[in-house]
Amino acid sequence: MNSPRWLDDDEQRAWRAYLRLQGQLTARLNRQLQADSGLSLADYEVLVQLTDTPDGRLRPFELQREIQWEQSRLSHHLSRMQRRSLIDREECPDDGRGAFVVLTDTGRQAITDAAPGHVETVQRLFFEGLTRDQVAMLERLSTQVLARIDATSEGVSSG
Repeated sequence: MNSPRWLDDDEQRAWRAYLRLQGQLTARLNRQLQADSGLSLADYEVLVQLTDTPDGRLRPFELQREIQWEQSRLSHHLSRMQRRSLIDREECPDDGRGAFVVLTDTGRQAITDAAPGHVETVQRLFFEGLTRDQVAMLERLSTQVLARIDATSEGVSSG
């Protein structure tokens, strides 16, 4: 077994800064959503995916692919959201075993009410301190890393 190539000092500082950024930003966004709308960041993420479709419905596997959650996490979370009437499940007419996750009127109203405060918080905490060039660079870096993740995740698991 080969020894890993350890992070150099610059990589380690960048990685740790990224992890702190991700953790703190996620926590703050979650607290803001909870306080202002009663939604969790996870609820919001599911609702965004559903509102991005013309008919507000997705198959569970499509939703799982988009938000990259484990199947059990998604299933449990959807059950909680269904109990709160944010989503519903409907049978798929083309596949007797399949179902759709469907945005309800309550769910649509919840995200409509939550979005302005959430976007304002994202603007204030994340974008206000960045220049247009930095935003463009962030997009390029994120796209590059995501492409690498996509290219290396095809049937490969690390353990």
